[in-house]
Amino acid sequence: MTRQRASLLPFLPFKSIQSSIFFTFSCLILITVLVISLNSYNLSVAAMETNSESYVQEIITQVNSNIQSYIDNMENISLLAMTNKDVKYYISNNTFISTSDRRPYEKRISDLFQAILYSRKDISAIMVFGYNGHYVSDRRITLLNPNTKLEDQSWYKEAKSKGGQSVISPPHVQNVIQNEYRWVVSLSRELKSTDGIRGEGIFLVDLNLSIINDICSKINLGKKGYVFIVDQNGNIIYHPQQQLIYSNLRTEQIAKVTGAKSGTSFTINDDKGKRVYSVHDTNFGWKIVGVAYADDLIANEGTIRRSILLYAIMGILFSLLLSLVLSYRMSKPIRILQRDMKKVERGNFNIRTKIDQPNEIGQLGRSFNLMLAQIKNLMQEIIHNQENKRKSELMLLQSQINPHFLYNTLDSIVWMGEQKKHEEVVLMTSALAKLFRASITKDKELVPIKVEVEHITNYLLIQKMRYNEQLEYDIDVPEEIRGFMTLKILLQPFVENAIYHGIRNKPEPGKIVIRARDLGQMIQFEVEDDGLGMTEEQIGRIWNPPEDRTSGRTKSGGIGIANVNERVKLYFGDTYGIQIRSELEEGTCVTITIPKMKE
Repeated sequence: MTRQRASLLPFLPFKSIQSSIFFTFSCLILITVLVISLNSYNLSVAAMETNSESYVQEIITQVNSNIQSYIDNMENISLLAMTNKDVKYYISNNTFISTSDRRPYEKRISDLFQAILYSRKDISAIMVFGYNGHYVSDRRITLLNPNTKLEDQSWYKEAKSKGGQSVISPPHVQNVIQNEYRWVVSLSRELKSTDGIRGEGIFLVDLNLSIINDICSKINLGKKGYVFIVDQNGNIIYHPQQQLIYSNLRTEQIAKVTGAKSGTSFTINDDKGKRVYSVHDTNFGWKIVGVAYADDLIANEGTIRRSILLYAIMGILFSLLLSLVLSYRMSKPIRILQRDMKKVERGNFNIRTKIDQPNEIGQLGRSFNLMLAQIKNLMQEIIHNQENKRKSELMLLQSQINPHFLYNTLDSIVWMGEQKKHEEVVLMTSALAKLFRASITKDKELVPIKVEVEHITNYLLIQKMRYNEQLEYDIDVPEEIRGFMTLKILLQPFVENAIYHGIRNKPEPGKIVIRARDLGQMIQFEVEDDGLGMTEEQIGRIWNPPEDRTSGRTKSGGIGIANVNERVKLYFGDTYGIQIRSELEEGTCVTITIPKMKE
């Protein structure tokens, strides 16, 4: 058990309960604080991103409204041209007699257009092209580009195909006027006759994008955010870096923009950073797109991160301090109990631990005190039993190494040697060697019954050779119980008593019978002789013999049957032991009961 416990120690993170409690509390608190902090940070950032997207949507909605108003103003200008009687007459099917007849109309129309241009710096040109071949602009003298065919212009064809609806073109170079090449967006529409049935010409307003530039460039979407405009085909109307896009030095998410629904947003995260695109459609086919960078929108993200981190650190430090205090207070009574246990390990069994808590640890302390008292009593009892045991073993050893027995046996061997009885010498010497070999082995206290039978057989063989016809013996031990265990040298003291006190002084030969019986849970030995027997008084002196302190043997010469009985009870318990039955002139029977045990 000690080896197993020692082998588990390297796998434990800490060797003290306080450290384990502190570590557990700290991990739980740290994980909780980190989860709450990260969740708070993510929720805060998500809320700010949502608010930022809403803010961008509102701005783009306002931009959309401004541009829509701007285009509506341009359409109003076209309506002004459509309702002007000079314009209508000029492009009608009426035939002018001469150029001089046409000039007043052209002058009045040109003056009207010039008046509009004076008030609108964002208009590059205003022109009317009649299907009758007449044309007029905001200039006094207008010369068309001979290399440009009017009917091939996209704005011209679109306006003609729409039948009176306004058409806004993508940005393009306007080259319809000779020697003029301007980057414009054209608003064009077909002018109808008075009855509104047939078309009579195309009205054109070229916008130089200055107003759109002003509207879009003044939008604040952070330090890096911007606004751009595309038409429904993905052609860029306005972009702050339009030249870079046309030269393929910069790309834009045109495909996603054209596929997005009005009023929606989507996010792009690439090497340029995380960007939010908000898209709004105009009612004339443009898409107003606001692009905002997340780090610009969430301007105080760093502040939020630092604040949450600061509060998390403060919470962790406070929690760790609280865990330390709690772990110290919770483990203090255990440390007290551990300290008292170490005193007990050093041999102080008079210590009493003082833990007054009403919880399980207090109960453990009271149990510890009760256990100490019981251990102290048990130790005293064990000391007493061990003293008796050592005394019994010493007397047993002394009984086996009996000088008189050894002297008489050796004397018998010498006599047989002188009588040339070599076989008897060998047999007796071998039995004596086996006998003393069993006596001096101390490594095992319990031996198989067959070993004990062999020992007592050698002992009786020696005594038989000494006493010849005076002694007879019989050993009846069933083979099936010889594998069970018994105390070493259990039977010899009783056989010796039977010889020296029962048979040796008998005038006729005597006999010793040794039996063993299986009683289920017990094994019973009997050593019976037909010697002189004993009175009740003599049996009483056996159980309480006067002792010779110098030899350890009883003064009556006995081997100490009471000590053997105590030895049996020490090993097996009070249930087992020795009983003696005896009658004068009849003999004595000693019964020894031990438990039935396997090795």
